[in-house]
Amino acid sequence: MRLRTVLATVTAGLAAAATGLSAGGPAAADTPSVEACSPAVSIERFSDALDKTSYDGTFVGNFSALAVDRDGSLAALSDRSSLFSLDARTLAPRGMVTLSDEKGAALDSEGLVIDRDGTRLVTSETEPSLRRYSADGRILDRLPVPDALRVAPAGRAVSNGTFEGLTRFRGGLLASMEYALSGDTSGAVRFQTWDRARGGGLGLAAQYAYQPDPGLGVPEVQSLPDGRLLVLERGFTSGVGNTVRLYLADPRHATDTSGVEYLTGQDGIRPLRKTLLTDIATCPTLGATAKQPQPNPLLDNIEGMTITGHAKGAWKVLLVSDDNQNAVQTTRFYYLRVKTSGTTP
Repeated sequence: MRLRTVLATVTAGLAAAATGLSAGGPAAADTPSVEACSPAVSIERFSDALDKTSYDGTFVGNFSALAVDRDGSLAALSDRSSLFSLDARTLAPRGMVTLSDEKGAALDSEGLVIDRDGTRLVTSETEPSLRRYSADGRILDRLPVPDALRVAPAGRAVSNGTFEGLTRFRGGLLASMEYALSGDTSGAVRFQTWDRARGGGLGLAAQYAYQPDPGLGVPEVQSLPDGRLLVLERGFTSGVGNTVRLYLADPRHATDTSGVEYLTGQDGIRPLRKTLLTDIATCPTLGATAKQPQPNPLLDNIEGMTITGHAKGAWKVLLVSDDNQNAVQTTRFYYLRVKTSGTTP
């Protein structure tokens, strides 16, 4: 999304740069160094290889979501209705499909899941909506959305603050709202799920409350095989820069809020338990540069996340920033290793 300015608490004290990686592309070394951001998270490298580039006449950027396709390639969703196929190793674009709604209008496309059959499930933040597309961009169906989650006046959602994250979840789906609904005075955001019916269709299921840190929203969520969630929280302060934190959240024992009209913080609702894995500001800079003030020049408007594998006791997690096609922002990919074993939210 086009991130609005919010008040955010910024972590001070940055780790020093400790590698010779270039901001212009993947690591030059055959075996990249792994530098600690926290006891649970390390960063291997970053790449700005796609920043301010184009493919087949289309701007490459505005990335809001990532997913690993069935052939091992990387799918990268732009919030301007473009879905790119990227080489997983070099990030070079290999193809692009344009998405639209039923009337042919552009989407504010934010969340992406590639289903078991290769179809693409894509959220649009405008209404919000959740549609299934074929690999070539044809609409196949549209999933139901609770009335309360619709943008006012149809519902209680704030404009530009709806379905940002999307992930597979317990055989179905989970979408994360970015900001709280009007009237949810606790500030908690709603995570909506869909269960898969016997015939393969997806129907509305449980809903959960997630409490972001003050001033932050939720741009992305990814489910682990055990049902726990990696959750990105993000904010921006003019003249200071971005705050981006990675949390581990546990839906077990959380209250189903689908029948709760207002989240007040005084209603006995049990939100998802969460624990901080890292604040990205504490990562080493790796020689990165920023085009605007940042608490760490490695930071930018990080919005997309996917899990690309598991090795040596850690999840391989890839993040991407949304440059908003803005000269002072950067399309940047971040290669993390995230340990979750033994961590209890």
